Amino acid sequence: MKKLLPLILLLVGSGAGVGAGVFLRPPPVEKTEAELVQEKEEKMEMAAEEKAANFEYFKMNNQFVVPIVAKDHVSALVVLSLSLEVPAGRKDAVFAREPKLRDAFLQVMFDHANLGGFEGEFTNANNLDILRNALREVAKKHMEDGISDVLIMEIARQDY
Repeated sequence: MKKLLPLILLLVGSGAGVGAGVFLRPPPVEKTEAELVQEKEEKMEMAAEEKAANFEYFKMNNQFVVPIVAKDHVSALVVLSLSLEVPAGRKDAVFAREPKLRDAFLQVMFDHANLGGFEGEFTNANNLDILRNALREVAKKHMEDGISDVLIMEIARQDY
């Protein structure tokens, strides 16, 4: 019995330790908000990469020059460069319609200038979003399945 008692105590102690470990283990760790945000960003990056593979970019050949008229004279000039996001393989179709698109884009820019869109903080994100959305809308009107976005690549204003 003397030799059996240490063996029994060893088994009871081990069993108690395992039982306590199971009973006292912490609940499953839920992902922290930072981990969830990181996962979401990774998914967005993967979606952006997938989207980028389905699109190509068409750089408009020449810059757009928009006069700013005040008191019946040109007080400034705004110069813009645009690129268009098009589905892969559609650059030739956009190139064929470029004169019509340039005309429509210039009309949008003239309207934007007449409404004061190029005054003050004309590079403010909100002002550029208004212009970009108007350009995108007219682009989709003229190329229904050919243009998904309009990118403002360069913008400058020269006052006189």
